[in-house]
Amino acid sequence: MLKKLDLTSLEKALTSLQKAIERYGREPGDEEVRDSVIQRFEYSYELCWKMLSKELQQRTPSPSQTPSLDFKSLVREGSRFGLIDDPEVWFEYRRMRNITSHTYDEATAEKVAGSAKSFLKDAKSLLEALEKG
Repeated sequence: MLKKLDLTSLEKALTSLQKAIERYGREPGDEEVRDSVIQRFEYSYELCWKMLSKELQQRTPSPSQTPSLDFKSLVREGSRFGLIDDPEVWFEYRRMRNITSHTYDEATAEKVAGSAKSFLKDAKSLLEALEKG
């Protein structure tokens, strides 16, 4: 039987991200709100893949191998277990996460902030799948 993960931190992170996205929708020219969306995207993304990794450690025949999986393999395993719908979009979210250190570039910052809305939808889907266990 699978041990239920404590998903509280992920739930709170996604709620926080949703609030920032909603505010950014009302105030699209506010750089501080945009930067808040980016930061909340960053930590929500990190929590998603950490929770995915923990869940896969419980589901795979060789749990000790899960931490050594590269990101793409981890996401593909998540998809194989029905936790992630489309691995390719998660690869794009990783790319967005990796360029967040360049948010001083306005175009990059806008692109990352713009991807947060679709990320939120997919992250909520992952959360639901994790809650079902």
